[in-house]
Amino acid sequence: MPRDPRYDILFEPVKIGPVTAKNRFYQVPHCNGQGYRDPSAMIKMRENKASGGWAVICTEQVEIHHTSEITPFIELRMWDDRDLPVFERVTRVVHDQGALAGIELAYNGMNGANFYTRETPLGPSHLPIATFTYDPMQARAMDLSDIRDLRRWHRNAALRAKKAGFDIVYVYAAHGFSTFQHFLSKRYNHRSDEYGGSLENRMRLLREVTEDTRDAVGDRCAIAVRFAMDELMGPDGITKSEAEEVIGRMGEVPDLWDLTMGSWDNDSRTSRFVEEAGEEEYVRGVKALTSKPVVGVGRFTSPDQMVRQIRQGLLDFIGAARPSIADPFLPKKIEEGRIDDIRECIGCNICVSGDMTMSPSRCTQNPAMGEEWRRGWHPELIRAKESDARVLIVGAGPAGLEAARALGQRGYDVALAEATTELGGRVAKEQKLPGLSAWGRVKDYRAYQLSKLPNVEIFYDSRLDAAQVLEFGFDQVLVATGSTWRRDGVAHHHTLPMPIAADADLLTPDDLMQGKRPAGKTVMLYDDDHYYMGGVLAELLQREGFVVTLVTPATEVSNWSRNTMEQFKIQARLLELGVEIVTARMLSAVRRGAVETACVFTGRIDTRPSDSVVLVTARLPNDGLYLDLKARSADWAAAGIVSVKCAGDAWAPSTIAGAVYGGRRYAEEMDAADIGDALPFRREIAELLAD
Repeated sequence: MPRDPRYDILFEPVKIGPVTAKNRFYQVPHCNGQGYRDPSAMIKMRENKASGGWAVICTEQVEIHHTSEITPFIELRMWDDRDLPVFERVTRVVHDQGALAGIELAYNGMNGANFYTRETPLGPSHLPIATFTYDPMQARAMDLSDIRDLRRWHRNAALRAKKAGFDIVYVYAAHGFSTFQHFLSKRYNHRSDEYGGSLENRMRLLREVTEDTRDAVGDRCAIAVRFAMDELMGPDGITKSEAEEVIGRMGEVPDLWDLTMGSWDNDSRTSRFVEEAGEEEYVRGVKALTSKPVVGVGRFTSPDQMVRQIRQGLLDFIGAARPSIADPFLPKKIEEGRIDDIRECIGCNICVSGDMTMSPSRCTQNPAMGEEWRRGWHPELIRAKESDARVLIVGAGPAGLEAARALGQRGYDVALAEATTELGGRVAKEQKLPGLSAWGRVKDYRAYQLSKLPNVEIFYDSRLDAAQVLEFGFDQVLVATGSTWRRDGVAHHHTLPMPIAADADLLTPDDLMQGKRPAGKTVMLYDDDHYYMGGVLAELLQREGFVVTLVTPATEVSNWSRNTMEQFKIQARLLELGVEIVTARMLSAVRRGAVETACVFTGRIDTRPSDSVVLVTARLPNDGLYLDLKARSADWAAAGIVSVKCAGDAWAPSTIAGAVYGGRRYAEEMDAADIGDALPFRREIAELLAD
């Protein structure tokens, strides 16, 4: 299908200093939890994006010197020439696809604890280090000799980047992760010398390093500055007006401005808290301050929104991190007129959780993310079927939908049986909760793909038992029937059922998502799940007029959502709505009209009145059909069944990303050879140096 001419502007080449990008699609630097530990996996992931049509492919942040490293987080390192082979392979695979390769050189300074090297962190002032945790150590204020050293280290790294073949070399001053931002920000820079005080002084190091980098490699490499437009702290931090003044003063020094926010959590806000193009107010007007191209992000997935950004003079490049993870082939799909095939980012930040947990990033929409090299999965392609097996999938939630889509793409005949009259399982219900509407894209993308596959049939209102499955004569059976929220309080803190009065008004998330509501006005919501559900349901009920108290054994609400960088926003929203928050207490008993809670530290019991209780605890897999079929395995041969498997929440409740991954894995392993006890994926092992 030809490209829609409305989108032609997105495919215009753009000059960046001495190099030219073939179009306006720009994969900005983003972390991925692989870095120096899994370099081949990281390289394959970047290669896929380059083949997907992105004009520029950038690395994650790259540590340039051993005096600034961010253990335990796993990024890339360019400490000396021994690191170059990884980067040379990055640039080779990117160039092979006709894209430009960019590298984000990073000196984290007081944002790194240096747990690995045990070097003293350096910063503009004597201050505690600014890491994600309250590490009991401080940065030493840099003297002029330290500053000269840093300029030399950055220049050396730029020369290595040029040697490795990079086309764009970054000076990084954003996300709170960079010494150059720390010098710019009044909250960190308390100096009284030529590098402190006035804005001209505070921006001096950024200007010097940018000019150093241009002098070192600007003959062949474009120089980009990744810059924080606002720290959202008012006059105590970098403000938009101050950032604009910096750009106004040095707008022509770099070849490109990459605009972000002052902290990562504000730059990569979840869809629950911000819509697409959420950073527009901060980038508006910047192009009037510089003649150089500008790239910005905003979780862009709509081609029409992208075109508007260009035509209104907001941006020259459509920057993307998360949308490029969800669909590495997004540019190619727009170019080929396949807009409806775009696998849109849902803004859940499960990708970020990979980096935050020091594990390979994953994606709810794209289960191939992180598996491109180690399992050989491709975001768009999958090998053809290897038999004429007919497959029955029971359950059309995220696991069943993905399994049906991938098996259908392989060419298998698939029957998808759904017990209700709606596709999506838990996604169809959760997308109706406050702020989660974008999560419906998980269902919508797969439903559309299935509608194009004549070899996949969907049967609604088809609740099956084991006897019926045995009658149908399918060769392969996958049970993907989801899970149910527990009603007995079992979760992290209580691994045995708690005392609950039979006449207590008690509800679960399933009840609320099915439309049931508490009988009384006052509601105690007990969250021992610690992800998004407790906070979302507290918000739902409070907005509907209930008086909600959220009790959690953790010391903050939605504790695990720190890994998706939204915990602070969740707690702030609940407080603004008037939800009472009680932390470090576990629910110990539920009575009619009252609850007992215990301090997690002392065990002291407190009783408080509550008309109703909502338990957000653990889930039980709906694995009854699977277990029934396993119990009748002696009948399989006569019924023509070769195997019965279980996937998604029916196998073990997890995230939506986990369910989608389970569906894809089932489809990938259909008819694959039995590998026995062998490792099911590739891994890299460090070479031992001589003693």
